[in-house]
Order: sequence, then structure tokens, then C-alpha cells
Amino acid sequence: MATIAVLGTGLLGAAFAENLLSKGHTVRVWNRTRAKLAPLTDMGAIAADSPAECVRGAERVHMVLSEDNAVDAVVKQLRPGLGDGVPLIDFSTNHPTKVRERFDRLRAEGIRYVSSPVFMAPKHAREASGLIVMSGPQEDDEALRPALEEMTGKFWYIGDRVDLAAIYKLAGNAFFFAVTGAIGDTLSLGRANGVDTATMMELFTEFKPGSGLHMVEDRIATARQGVPSFEMTMAHKDARLTKEASGDEPLFVLPAVLDAMQRGIDNGDGGADFAAFANP
Repeated sequence: MATIAVLGTGLLGAAFAENLLSKGHTVRVWNRTRAKLAPLTDMGAIAADSPAECVRGAERVHMVLSEDNAVDAVVKQLRPGLGDGVPLIDFSTNHPTKVRERFDRLRAEGIRYVSSPVFMAPKHAREASGLIVMSGPQEDDEALRPALEEMTGKFWYIGDRVDLAAIYKLAGNAFFFAVTGAIGDTLSLGRANGVDTATMMELFTEFKPGSGLHMVEDRIATARQGVPSFEMTMAHKDARLTKEASGDEPLFVLPAVLDAMQRGIDNGDGGADFAAFANP
């Protein structure tokens, strides 16, 4: 069993701490709002008064913080207690450029910073399911994989480009947000036309757009080549009809797509495949 520090015990960080405690590890925890530590100390975690105290004696350190400013502030505070060579594993969602800058700066100073964002809800962190992504030196993958696999359903090392995991995390979240908005548009269309949510969602039991996602990138890249299968002018018409049929119900994604298609038509792409709007 290991001694592990967890800095940041919001919903996700607390769930990671619970998971580690359930496996018998010694877990030291710190959070800016100390009251959030009480449920964890009741489970056996050791509360620290400062980041430096939290990481002192730890074999590895996990940060689960809001974003870059918080990460930089906590790193500065924990440094006096951090042991030589102890991995500082950052589960936070951060800006890729700042991840690269932080990695270069800290590694030059002898601190083993590791960017490893996660695709997890608290439930997944508590159950050790979900996905942890890591990018950076291969030796970090080799050394840390066993410990991180214990914390997740899948651990994915994606290579030595330090900022790639951060890029993937933002892209994955952005896609999820867009899909959520698209489902919201679907339900708005249903409400405007007297169709309940369950009935609207039955559409996707037969029509399954997700099955073709792997082909979309190629469609975007070749949208102005050859004979289109769905001209942008016709796609714009369908999108316009959807907006009109939604009446006063709120739409989240469709208006932006309509605007992008109109720009494509105005730029001469009306006869191209509709996917050209995503390749300006």
C-alpha cells in the first residue's frame, strides 16, 4: 500500500480519495475549503493544513483542481514538502499551452510534473471506471501505469507530446457539450410539435449517427471534391425548416450551424457537400 496525496477535494477529487482509501492506501488530503475534508477524514483520510504538509512523505501526488491558475498556485505551495522524484500527477483540465510551459519549467527545476487529465464523473472516480489519459515521457507511462490503472477502467497513454492529453481533454469535452446541445435541439423540436421526450429519443434507436463518426473527418476534408451526396444549399434548407418548426423553443447548436452554412453558401460552396461548412 502507498501513501498518496490528493490536493483538491471537490466532487471529483473526493471521489478519487474515497477510491484510494477503499483500496487500503494511506491518503493525505488538502482542500482550500477545509470543511470539504470532513467526510474524507471520517473515512480515514489524513487532513493537511497546507499543500506542503499534504505532500510530505507521499509516494505520489494527485492534483484535482479547477484549472491552470489554481494548479500553479498549489504547486508553488506544495514544493517545500515534495520529495525528490515524487510524481506530481495533474488530473485537472487545463490549457494545453500552459501545460507545456508548466511541464518545461517544472521538469527543468527537477519536479516530475505529469499531465494526465480524466474523462470521469465522481461516480466513475469512486468506482475506478472511466478514462485517464496521459501524454509525456514514455518512462512516466511505464512507471505510473500500474498505479493509475488501479484508479480507472481504462488508462490511455497517447505518446510523448506533453500537451496532447490536455488537447484531447478539451476536445472530448467540447464534443460532449455539442452533442448535449444537439439533443437539446432535438427535444425542443419535439416540444414545439407536441412530441414527448421519450418518443423523440426513439429516433436514435433506428437512426444512429454515432456509427459514422469515424468517417466525418474525411467528409469534411473532401467536401469540395467530387459529386456531393448532400449539397449545402439543401442541408441549409433542412436546418432552416428545423429552426422554423421549433417555434419559440430554445435552440443551442442549430443556429450556429445555420450561420456557418450560410457563410459557406455566400462564399460559393452552396453546391459542395454540406460538410464544407466545417472546413472554412
